[in-house]
Amino acid sequence: MRSRHRLGHLLGHRLGRQFGWLWAAYGTSALGTWLAFGAFPLIAIEVLDAGPAEVAALSSVGAAVGAAVAVPLGPWVEFRRKRPVLITMDLVRCVALLTIPAAFALGVLTFLQLLLVAVVVAAADIAFRAASGAYLKTLLPAEDLLVAHARLESTAWTTTIVGPPLGGAAIGLLGPVATVVADAVSHLLSALGIRAMGGHEPPPGRREAARMRAGDLLDGWRYVLADVTLRPLFFNTVLFNGLVMASSPLLAVLMLGRLGFAPWQYGLAFAAPSIGGLLGARSARPLVTRFGQHQVLVAAGTLRALWPVGLAFVGPGTGGLLLVIGVELGLIFCCGVFNPVSATYRLQRTATDRAARTLSAWAVTTKATTALLTAVWGVLGSLLGPRTAIGLAGVLLLATPLLLPRRASAPVSESKPVPDRA
Repeated sequence: MRSRHRLGHLLGHRLGRQFGWLWAAYGTSALGTWLAFGAFPLIAIEVLDAGPAEVAALSSVGAAVGAAVAVPLGPWVEFRRKRPVLITMDLVRCVALLTIPAAFALGVLTFLQLLLVAVVVAAADIAFRAASGAYLKTLLPAEDLLVAHARLESTAWTTTIVGPPLGGAAIGLLGPVATVVADAVSHLLSALGIRAMGGHEPPPGRREAARMRAGDLLDGWRYVLADVTLRPLFFNTVLFNGLVMASSPLLAVLMLGRLGFAPWQYGLAFAAPSIGGLLGARSARPLVTRFGQHQVLVAAGTLRALWPVGLAFVGPGTGGLLLVIGVELGLIFCCGVFNPVSATYRLQRTATDRAARTLSAWAVTTKATTALLTAVWGVLGSLLGPRTAIGLAGVLLLATPLLLPRRASAPVSESKPVPDRA
């Protein structure tokens, strides 16, 4: 037994056949998503002659409405077996996306259809994330969760590096609708991979009431806000992600407009630093082993907040481009370390029978907050200028480490019943 354990360490930490299929399905779906990155706005502009307001609505309104639609999905997912839910959400995304090339081929594609598909895909994505996190908690022992999350994070950053350039080439050769087809096929392949996992999934807990009550929709938020360690991590994650994403469109306006960077330079400034996310994810487990989970969580969460303010000082030319690459490299490396540690910490602090509701509430709040802050920063950018608005977001990000958990906490005990109400 010891020799087999040592051999496993030499060959890499093995997480089993089922996780291997889940990992492959995740990578396939993520690659398809990045291949189609920017396809919806391009279709709106090139095919439907949409204006700036309509293009902005695809990302902001689509995400916000999708988050609202996903609110009842958390409790619905909780009391169902997670593998069928994962397969269903993949198929829903596949079918929804395929309606776009079908309508395009028939000459009946409309902006309303694009918006509705964006809403459906956003809602299905939230449900998929909630189900996959809850399923992962039952699939692997607690000591393997960090390894699993680090591998998923590494895959996410790898597809971020590879996907957009390939998608851009496909758009140039075949048009944006072709990448939407590729995205749909990736979700179909993901569903087939999850179907091939096999194994036995433990039955979900039973709902106490026969029907869902209005108060049940808030169970995920109640659970998070009642936990002294999940609550600060929740607010930290939501605000950090929202502020970072809110300033991204303004940085594009600044670099591509006033500073005169070419589109390929702008793409390089964000594609090249993604290697930092891959390196950070691979460093997460060794750092936790050496320094401890809570110490790495706080250190990485603090360091990632220090970088974005530097984007307010970007200038023209090679120096400005190198500044953006350096800032993004440091930011993404810290996020690459923080994300798998945070995801593991969150699952360990969440009871199994509350995992789907908690993860769904987390994702819904993150998407809704990001959409809101993006709209607010768009107004601030118009009033104050993009550089000042970017700097303001960076200054506010400096305060987010104050929301990180201040002390280490043990994983939640599964043997004790979890109260229904906080």
